Order: sequence, then structure tokens, then C-alpha cells
Amino acid sequence: MSWKPTPASADRLRAKLDDEFETVAKPEGLRRSSDARREREAAAPAVEPDTWQRSSEQRGNVRGGSRIGAASGRASGLASGRAADGASGRTSASEDEATAPDDGKPARKGPSLKMRAVGYLSRREHAREELARKLAAYAEDADEIESVLDALEKEGWLSTERFAQSLVHRRASRQGAARIVQELRQHGVDDTQVAELREQLRATEYDRALEVWKKRFDAKPEDRAVYAKQARFLASRGFAHDVIRRILGEGEDD
Repeated sequence: MSWKPTPASADRLRAKLDDEFETVAKPEGLRRSSDARREREAAAPAVEPDTWQRSSEQRGNVRGGSRIGAASGRASGLASGRAADGASGRTSASEDEATAPDDGKPARKGPSLKMRAVGYLSRREHAREELARKLAAYAEDADEIESVLDALEKEGWLSTERFAQSLVHRRASRQGAARIVQELRQHGVDDTQVAELREQLRATEYDRALEVWKKRFDAKPEDRAVYAKQARFLASRGFAHDVIRRILGEGEDD
């Protein structure tokens, strides 16, 4: 009696044969893929180590090119700045040497002596001796001051006569002839002009003293103490004693 396979047993046999085929086929396929990869690598041209290193360096240079360029630019700018500063320093030094006086003394700073004198005269009138004292702090010698003063007098900027008239005009309403004359002499006004101005002041001495007294007291002294106080006040302003007696009346002279 012969054996005949049933449909179920036929299916199991077919599945078993398929499993055995896959088990044998997979290693063979892997080996074929590995062999094909080795053949492609063998057929490809060999890359020299130096060429590979140069390629790597080129890639690194491409990536860092912008940074290197920026750093180079900054370095160049700093170098240019230092060079410019050095050149400027040398130029300034050469200019200082060119403007320095030959006698080795430091160059004078600020306005010139004449400009300082004009500045003083633009504020008010000055006597020659008064202006000379103010300029002495800025001059190297007395001859330089005298030269400037001579030029100012010639140009009409400086006039001791005008100064004397100006001083009398400013002081007359508050001071007597004696005090004004003393101040004129301190400023070096000529004796002839001082004598003329004193005569003019003496002619108006009483009226001026009376105005000063009225502003301060405006009442006759009632006793000796008040008389002495008012008399001392007028005398300190430079008014003459005879003028004080006329204003205060006859009293005991302290």
C-alpha cells in the first residue's frame, strides 16, 4: 500500500523547505555584498595621505577664513593707528621745537603782554605805573613792559591824564580832596596835574561834604560825643577840617 501525502502534510513540507532555503541563501547574499564592496574600493583610485591632509587643511581654512580675515583687519588697523600716533607725536614734537625760543626758555602761554594790557584798559582807565605793576607778573624784564606801554600811549589806549580825571569823577561824590589827591599820587600822576585837580576839588569841597553828611546823619550834633563821632566820619572821608566846622558848627576840636 503506497503513502500519499495529504494537503495538510504537503503544506508543512513546503514551509519546511522554504525555511531551509532562506537559511542557506542569507549568508550567501551577505558574502556577495561584502565581496562587491571590496571590489569597488580596490577599483577606486588611492588617495595619498598628503593629499588628504591638504584637503582637510583647505576645509579648515574655508571655515576659519572670515575669522582670520577679521583678525588680520583688526591687527592692521591697530598697526596703522600706532604708526599714525607715532607720526603725530613726532610732528608735535618737531612743532614744539620749532616754536620754542632759541634761548632755551619755555614758550609763553596765553595772551601776549600787549593783549593783557588792552584787556585791563578796556575795563577802565589805568595810570601808567598802575598798569606796569599789573603786567610785571607776565613780563620777562622791565624793558618789555616799557616798550608795550610806550606803544599803548602812542596808539591812544593809555593815558594817565584820562585816568586822573576818571578817578576824580568816581571819587568826588564820596570823598574829600585830601583823600583823592593821596590816591592820585600813589598811582604816579604828575604833580602838576595833581595840583590842578586839587584846586578843582577844593572849590566844591563844602557842597560835597554836606551831601555826604546828610546821607549819614542829617541832624546837628547835640553834645560833644555826637559832634566827635560826626567829625571823625567826615575826616575819614578826606574832607578838610574847616569844611567840617562849617557843617557841624563851632565845637570843640578833638
